[in-house]
Parts: sequence; C-alpha cells; structure tokens
Amino acid sequence: MRIAVDGMGGDHAPKEIVKGCIECINEVDDIDIFLIGQKNLIEKELEKYAFDSTRIKIIHASEIITNEDKPVKAVRRKKDSSMIVGLNLLKERKVEAFISAGNTGALLAGSLFNLGRIKGIDRPAIASVYPTTKGISLLVDAGANAECKARNLLEFGLMGSVYVEKVLGKENPSIGLANIGIEEGKGTQLIKESFELFKKTDLNFCGNAEVRDLPKGIVDVIVCDGFVGNVILKLTEGVAMTIMSMLKEQFTKNFINKIGAAILKGSLKEFKKNLDYTEYGGAPLLGINGAVVKAHGSSNAKAIKNAIKQAKIFVEGEVVQIINREICRIGDENNAE
Repeated sequence: MRIAVDGMGGDHAPKEIVKGCIECINEVDDIDIFLIGQKNLIEKELEKYAFDSTRIKIIHASEIITNEDKPVKAVRRKKDSSMIVGLNLLKERKVEAFISAGNTGALLAGSLFNLGRIKGIDRPAIASVYPTTKGISLLVDAGANAECKARNLLEFGLMGSVYVEKVLGKENPSIGLANIGIEEGKGTQLIKESFELFKKTDLNFCGNAEVRDLPKGIVDVIVCDGFVGNVILKLTEGVAMTIMSMLKEQFTKNFINKIGAAILKGSLKEFKKNLDYTEYGGAPLLGINGAVVKAHGSSNAKAIKNAIKQAKIFVEGEVVQIINREICRIGDENNAE
C-alpha cells in the first residue's frame, strides 16, 4: 500500500516524521511511503538510518503551510506546499492515504478543495480517539464544525459508527449524543432534533450520554458539534495532565511515598499509556472522499508510525465506500446540497 506523509507538518518536522516513517516500514512489510517536503532536509534525516530505500520515495515540495497561516489563504496560495502536494497525490490515486501533523484548518480546507465530500455528506468531521476505563471511544466532531444542524450530527454518528467497526474493530458500536443529562428532551434544540433523527434509523443509538460519564466508556461513538467536542477533548486533556502532575508531586514528597511509587510503578506506567495520544496515531477526517488522517501537531515518531498503521486499516476497511453506501441507505432528504 502506498501512503503519503507530510514531512514538513508538525512541531517536530521533519526529524520525528522521518523517524516515524522508518520505524513503520521496519515493522510493516506491505507499506511504501511517499515522504513529501523539502528534499535536502528530508535526505539529511534519512541519512541517520539504515532502511530499504526502495520503500521510501521523496517527493520534493518547496513550501510549508505553518500553524500561523490562515487555512483557506494558505491552501490557495501555497500550491507547492507539502500538504497540498500530498493531497494531490491522493486525488490522483498515486497513493491510497495521506497523513499530516500540520495546520488542522488547512488540512480540512485542502481536503475539501482537492478531494471533495463523500456524496450525501453535508459536512466532514474530525474523529478523535477518547480514552475511557473500557478502552477507547470515538468523539465526532472534535473541532471541524462549531455550528451544526441536526442532520450533521446524524451524519457524524453514522460515520463514527462505520469507523469504529471497520478500524477499531468493535461490532455494532453504540452511539450517544453528548448532553447534560440522559433524559429524552434534555439539551439544546439541536440535541433534541438530532435525538429524533437518530431514533428513526437502525443505528445502535443509545440516546443521550451525560458528559461526566463519557470517561467510563458508556458509548462507543460520542456525537456532538465541533465546539462541544473540542471543549471535551481539551478539558479532559487538562484534567489528565493535572492529575499526573499532582500524583508526581505526592509520590516524591517523602521517603514513604517514594516507596509507594516504586511499588505502583508498573500500574502508573499503564495508566499513563492509556492517556497517551501517541498510542492511537491520529484523527481521521470523516466525510472526505479519501483516506486523510490528521496526526497531533506535537507528534513524535511513535505517533507518526501509529498514524500510518491506522491509515492502512482505514483504507483496507473501505471506510469511505461504506460511509457512502450507508448515508444513501438512511436517506438524504434533510441533507444540504
């Protein structure tokens, strides 16, 4: 499988991007990587490693879209950026998937301009893995659409369900609307209207999911608009970081506590691993007519390696094709043109 990787996107590019690509091809036999970016910088990083050079092809791109760039303007003006070159490779079917840790807004805008939406989908969404006590849930939308219609939330739930089943391997995943309570009739008008739409489908809709219970893994797919989704993610991340910091402070406070920390070292390591985004790779852009994965901006090599593996499963699971089929099946009478 041919997968394109933005070699210049992210806080640690190209060093960690290149390292992640090398680690991936050393672990997975049937992936060839198109590494896109400024050739001299990428070659300098590749010189550090021993690898099968036939499996990594450098595609030169002279420009870089930074996080300071305005997304739409950057997409239109920086035609030779590593991100746009990668998306064009996917559009031309020269690769099967594209991964970038770069500017999220530009990646979404570029994907829409170059690849378009899946037929029947009004708005694409960012799907982010959400760690829970039962493993992981998928949160859709994680930040692409701040304002939504009820139909959009229905589409998010359907797309998330397909992805969880085909990529994360959970059969008949449960879907819940993020809300302030579980009772039907609670929440905003958007939530109430979305609830009614979900009830008319044969999706495994479990109703409202109270936000405080999301970390317990009460549903497999958490549905919300992008504003709420981004707040949930950032608040959860902040709380997790604070708890880890508080634990570290307590465990180093005195000799007795240090002994306790030594005894619990294995358990604490596993706890930290469950909260580590690098374990899960990246966030797919669902609804785009192609396999596009957004890696975390601060991705290290491990995160890039796992994002590439995730993209491979994305393609093999025929997620785009199944979403297209399923959205047609539930009807598009409320879908925007």
